[in-house]
Amino acid sequence: MEAVIPFIVTALCAYGLFRRVNIFDSFVEGVKEGIGTLRFIAPTMIALLVAVGTLRASGLLDFIADLIRPLADTVGFPAELVPMGLLRPVSGSGATAIFTGILENSGADSFAGRCAAVVAGSTETTFYAVTMYYGAAGIKKIRHTLFSALLADFTALVVSVVTVSFLMA
Repeated sequence: MEAVIPFIVTALCAYGLFRRVNIFDSFVEGVKEGIGTLRFIAPTMIALLVAVGTLRASGLLDFIADLIRPLADTVGFPAELVPMGLLRPVSGSGATAIFTGILENSGADSFAGRCAAVVAGSTETTFYAVTMYYGAAGIKKIRHTLFSALLADFTALVVSVVTVSFLMA
């Protein structure tokens, strides 16, 4: 399996040589284009990383999760998923850390563990994706996209719990 990437690179180089393409110049042009794209994306990515760091360090996420937990318990939503559901649209690595904690504390075969696994596979780091793709395209108006994407993340959370409930019954 480790040989796949070198094989692909070698095959592309061989194809380029066969087609008489100057491979090194093409590579350098691709790097130049990548740096040009980075120029558009870097400011928004830096702002996003600072915002995520501030959100996590301030304790606001824990505060909001504590407010939502009683409602989650009332409707049968696993309270352990609340922090993961809040953090997943913002930070994939943070959500993965919470996911790992759920598996360690509740177990992989528990209701919360199974729900967390489905949520991890069915939601997106929305703010990162919007920042990357819209930043690369130079689009500044993201209002409707962001609302729709966050609604999709919420729907994935709810449907994950309902699906696991149905399958575990």
